[in-house]
Amino acid sequence: MSQQPYYRRASRLTVRLNGLVGRMARHGVSLLGTAELSVRGRTSGRMQRIPVNPHSYEGERYLVSARGHSQWVRNMRVAGGGELRVGRRTRAFSAAEIADDERKARIVRAYLERWGWEVDQYFQGITAKSTDAEILAACPDHPVFRISVEP
Repeated sequence: MSQQPYYRRASRLTVRLNGLVGRMARHGVSLLGTAELSVRGRTSGRMQRIPVNPHSYEGERYLVSARGHSQWVRNMRVAGGGELRVGRRTRAFSAAEIADDERKARIVRAYLERWGWEVDQYFQGITAKSTDAEILAACPDHPVFRISVEP
């Protein structure tokens, strides 16, 4: 029997807050670096939008899915990229999913150090202070994409 991939559904409050944060980013107000992600839906073909926390680590940029194998993650796997927007500035990017290894664990730890105050609740007890082994064990539940902005 195969186990379903981890996915923590958003509460009604989170959906409302995401809508507000997304609208703010669309209008040029980024809260601590948030941006609005647009990615083409894998079945509808329409652009889907959600606020995200782009994360910089060792000179590269990443998107980390705190809530697991969400719809934007599934869409990104098919689309291979999308757009990040803050105000009028829209940046197209390509995306490559990172393997579940020590490098990904370091990226997730750095992400939790920066964004843990907002996302720790989705990491099932894992925090930036967790052991390397604990963070590595959580990696399969939290997809990470390296993003490369297109010229």
